[in-house]
Amino acid sequence: MRARVSPRVSNGRARTMGPDCWRRPRAPGRPSLVLCVYVVGFLDLFGVSMVVPLLSRHIKLLGGSSTVAGLVGSVYGLLQLFSSTVIGSWSDVVGRRSILLVTLILSGFSYGLLGISGSIPLLILARIPTGIFKHTQSISKALLSDLIPEHERPQVMGRFSAASSVGFILGPVLSGYLAELDGGFYTISFICCFIFFVNAGVVWWLPYKEWLYIPTKELHLTTEMNCETKCVTLLKEEIRNRTTDPLVTAINRVVRHKTSNPLWSQCTSVRQKIKGLVCSNLWDIFLVRFLMALASLLYYSNFVLAVEERFGVTPRLIGYLISYGGIIGALSGFIAGSVTRLYNNKILLLLLHSSILTCCMMTVYSVATSIQVVVLCSTVLGFSTTIGRMCITDMELSRGGRQARGTLIGAGQSVTAVARILAPLLSGIVQEFNVCGPPRLGAALALLAIFLMTSIQSKLSKTTEAKVKLH
Repeated sequence: MRARVSPRVSNGRARTMGPDCWRRPRAPGRPSLVLCVYVVGFLDLFGVSMVVPLLSRHIKLLGGSSTVAGLVGSVYGLLQLFSSTVIGSWSDVVGRRSILLVTLILSGFSYGLLGISGSIPLLILARIPTGIFKHTQSISKALLSDLIPEHERPQVMGRFSAASSVGFILGPVLSGYLAELDGGFYTISFICCFIFFVNAGVVWWLPYKEWLYIPTKELHLTTEMNCETKCVTLLKEEIRNRTTDPLVTAINRVVRHKTSNPLWSQCTSVRQKIKGLVCSNLWDIFLVRFLMALASLLYYSNFVLAVEERFGVTPRLIGYLISYGGIIGALSGFIAGSVTRLYNNKILLLLLHSSILTCCMMTVYSVATSIQVVVLCSTVLGFSTTIGRMCITDMELSRGGRQARGTLIGAGQSVTAVARILAPLLSGIVQEFNVCGPPRLGAALALLAIFLMTSIQSKLSKTTEAKVKLH
């Protein structure tokens, strides 16, 4: 009986294992590796949240206006829009850990340059590398999806989002104290730079390939295909070596020279993956993501101004409300796996119900008459939006396949970036008519997404019924 090849490779030699080892993939070190990725997500948003809230204030101290501050934010958003899919596809081609290292190091240099920026042009220049390469969250999610089986993905992704949210909650607390010191913003920028370099060290230490998750069936097929491909390649190589025609030899050398260019090969592979994404059937999922992201951003876009105008509360209480919503979101990430199991891993149904909750709470918030109702809405929205983001990411990865996870997550970030660009504009226009206009428009967009999800669910049900009849 043939021995089968294990996915683990030590010192370049594949170890053989018995048939019993194929029943269930074992990775005793994978939990600690996943925990390290949680740390990467926490440190990433911890560092970013120290700098971003103070950026507009620093621009004004340098002599810039509110328009200039908005322009800096728009440049960052536009760069993120166009670079998310490309960087994600690049991680599919080159490897998650390598690209994550590149993005962390370049982002760290960018924040270091921000720490020495004494003028508006230098500050804008410092933000450009961040806009292009600051995709550490999306690449970390793609890395996690490579490390875990599909049924564990909602729980792990939820915990990753929770860890990142904790970093985003704690970062402004520390930066608030440091900002009161002389040169506080520059100190904060250098601390953020140092955090990114520490994060790069953590990623460098990760034994990513050693614990890469490959399903048993796929591994068996891959092993046999690799063996067959290797035999065919050796046979073709032998035939080419026997060819004495100088013309054929010259052509072979030219072909080898052209295909040996790794940069050109990577660019071609990235282009093919993006082309495949454009021609895919995932546009309904991306449309749902866009509508729900735009609805959520419309709700938060004028939250401070609306609550202050409607209920006359102090800025301190509004700050407590925002922090409370962030804490609820973080706690929701920790229980995402339990909620998914409660729904028997029916992700589309969970997404539909969370979107209905979001739509209802936005409607209730727009007609609220007391601050207690606002607190209730913030509680439910913190839960529903966190679960919804987890569900939509899981649906994209499930329908897109294993070979383009970085491309899919990057495309999802690009869709969200479009919503970030449109939300302030729509909010400003609608708010001219009514202070509660943005959340009402958000509720209408969420309702449109609900109708679209109902259509998707009916199509999937018909497809399932057709498969059952065929069998």
